Amino acid sequence: MLVVRDVSQNYGDKMLFDNVNETFTPGKRYGLTGPNGAGKSTFMKFLAGLEEPQRGGVSRPKKTSILRQDHYAYDENKVIDTVIMGNKHLFDAMQKKEAILKKSEETGEFTEEMGIELGELEGTIAEEDGYAAEAEAAKLLEGLGIPENQHQELMKNLSGGLKLRALLAQSLFGKPDCLLLDEPTNHLDIDSIHWLEKFLLDYSGILIVISHDRHFLNAVTTHIADIDYEQIIVYTGNYDDMVLQKSQIRGRVESENDQKAKKVAQLKEFVAKFGAGTRASQVQSRKKEIEKLQPNALKKSNIKRPWIRFEIGDKPSGKHVLRVEGLSKRFVEKGKPDIVICDNLDLLLMRGDKLAIIGPSGIGKTTLIKLLLDQVAKDAGEVVWGHETRVGYFAQDHREGVPEEVPLWQYLLSFDEDATREDVRKLLGRMLFSGEEGEKLTHVLSGGETARLLFAKLMLLKNNVLIFDEPTNHLDLEAITALRDAIKAFEGTVIFVTHDRDLVESAATRILALGARGHDDFNGSWAEFKEKVGDMRLDR
Repeated sequence: MLVVRDVSQNYGDKMLFDNVNETFTPGKRYGLTGPNGAGKSTFMKFLAGLEEPQRGGVSRPKKTSILRQDHYAYDENKVIDTVIMGNKHLFDAMQKKEAILKKSEETGEFTEEMGIELGELEGTIAEEDGYAAEAEAAKLLEGLGIPENQHQELMKNLSGGLKLRALLAQSLFGKPDCLLLDEPTNHLDIDSIHWLEKFLLDYSGILIVISHDRHFLNAVTTHIADIDYEQIIVYTGNYDDMVLQKSQIRGRVESENDQKAKKVAQLKEFVAKFGAGTRASQVQSRKKEIEKLQPNALKKSNIKRPWIRFEIGDKPSGKHVLRVEGLSKRFVEKGKPDIVICDNLDLLLMRGDKLAIIGPSGIGKTTLIKLLLDQVAKDAGEVVWGHETRVGYFAQDHREGVPEEVPLWQYLLSFDEDATREDVRKLLGRMLFSGEEGEKLTHVLSGGETARLLFAKLMLLKNNVLIFDEPTNHLDLEAITALRDAIKAFEGTVIFVTHDRDLVESAATRILALGARGHDDFNGSWAEFKEKVGDMRLDR
């Protein structure tokens, strides 16, 4: 078991956790949830033993594995070895065995002491399934989208996204008793996320996972440990179950408090009317009843959802929004295979379409977006935007085009000459920048705050076509839900790249799937697309 005892933590005046006690048990899969800034990653570091809380402590299984976040720590190691390092006891035994055999080969001697140590190491390796270690590590890497021809490469030769996948494979390796995963779906494509879900559903230890992927949490978790009200409250069920239970509990308490308030008002009216009269005993009885009817304390929740609504203004686009004919693009580098982004792509987008572009990491989804926007030169073909189209673009690099050291209100005001400073401040408030936060400078914003600022910009511009490239990166679950609802309600046309299946399932009316075998332009929902392709992986 993993046991949390009396854990408290605050930063200045902000209390994150107040005397938290909780036990996490094997066979249960916990999602650790809460808005950005609630303390999820801090609490995970306490669970892993990477940091100590100000008060209280944590006891954990000896074989506890964590998803490490240092991209460069293993740069000089082979990818396959990095995964096996997830079982340190096994890896150390394998290294020592290799060193003894190498020394014996070089010197020609093999002492009794070396033989005894080698026997002990062989026992350790056998106990830890070491003779199947490379096969297990390779299976994990391939499941997460790292092909076999890269397993013997040094980690430093991998892209940042593939490094994170290798570190995720490391955390899964060696059958740990407790598995702590902080945002494991970051940098994973939809196929790899699906593989990870199936792996975790078969995991029998203690799983605690932080994720902003609602679909992933619903698929994997049996319990939700929610950070709110300075406490961690564990709910049975997945994320959607927790949201329902939480609202029901709060709603019930609020209803009970309303009933108590009405009763107290009636009793106080009686006391005021007869307090000085002959009904002294009845008045005293009513006063005691008032004391018993104090409302249950309701701490203020730290969960906040931005208000997002995209409008097309007074000029809708024409019926035909985008026509793509014969679009081709490949990158050629001497001595390396060509990187094909698209080959003779045809696409006709109609007003009101919501097109999700999906595919494995590195397949060229962002480059395709830039081809459509004429930010990357095409090799062949034609891209024609329709009559009266006004395109708003949300880049994957959120900071792209955002000037530094500019107050938020001033940045937004530059996009609408008719807007007043008060209009902009109201809009910032809806994006959770209330009061003095509107004076923040652009360069100090977090990734999530920058995303909300850019949503506000698009709300001001009232474009009739919106293009989003990975808009859910850095957002918490509340903001993702608000964005999903806004895209669904938008009356214009949307093109979006995302690995968030909840967004694809809820909002997409068309799917453009890019894969190793080409592209598939599917006119239908995600559910219909999955029915067509089954479990086929786009990266194979």
